[in-house]
Amino acid sequence: MTNKVMLTAAVTGAGDTVEKNPNVPVTPKEIAESAIESAKAGATIAHVHARDPKTGGISHNIEHYREIVDRIRESETDVIINITSGGGGDFIPSLDTPAAGGEGTDIQTPKERHKPVGELLPEMCTLDCGSTNFGNMIYMSPTDWLREQATLVKQSGVKPELECFDTGHLRFANQLVAEGLIADDPMYQFCLGIPWGAEADVETISYMKSRIPENAYFSAFGIGRMQLPMVTQTALLGGNVRVGLEDNIFLKKGVLATNEQLVDQAVKQLHSNNIELMTPQEAREQFNLLQPNGGN
Repeated sequence: MTNKVMLTAAVTGAGDTVEKNPNVPVTPKEIAESAIESAKAGATIAHVHARDPKTGGISHNIEHYREIVDRIRESETDVIINITSGGGGDFIPSLDTPAAGGEGTDIQTPKERHKPVGELLPEMCTLDCGSTNFGNMIYMSPTDWLREQATLVKQSGVKPELECFDTGHLRFANQLVAEGLIADDPMYQFCLGIPWGAEADVETISYMKSRIPENAYFSAFGIGRMQLPMVTQTALLGGNVRVGLEDNIFLKKGVLATNEQLVDQAVKQLHSNNIELMTPQEAREQFNLLQPNGGN
């Protein structure tokens, strides 16, 4: 093996995938167990959102996050925990109430979005670096809000993964770095193929990689049918990788996946290209992450 990468399992997300694939974990217990099983299959990192156990929809309840994190930490399986800090950013346009948004609008302040990260102190968290058209929804993350959130993350000691859905997000992520709001060597994540963000292809990864600082690390992923092809392409370009039911619910056309199956397939693809997986502890040491007990 000539190279090592981190593999993230994004195990649940917050989208309307629960009714489309019964393997999408919903309760804190299910989410934690799926994270643990993904780690056993080879994942370095478990990226988690919380869902309402009754509805399957998004949850901002800190106790749901706490149960997920506690269950993972109390298990005998080591995995880096990466909590979303995207929180409530969904604005649903409505001609009836254009200023307030329509049904389903869910906006949290920077402090509210940061709360699970600040209280539970995972090793990592995501930081969405801009607003975007997400289908017919607008994900809202204004620049001054992001500066506040980045400051809170830096103060917590948690490593932010700077999520860029388009090239403008990349420019602002670079600005956060330039302003000293990101500690240590920055870590970027290129989120590709989302309608209507940047395309999921090698040219996009190559361009975005060329625009990050020299001391930066990056990962990239594609959604839907582009998830598994992007694993190999990203790793060959020197990036870390991500799979999971947050971004794709199929193992292949017509075959519903589990998180463990997607991780297993990614591991096979990486090994076939002489690329090995970092262990969680190797990643903590290389990227100066918090230790599971909250220390460096």
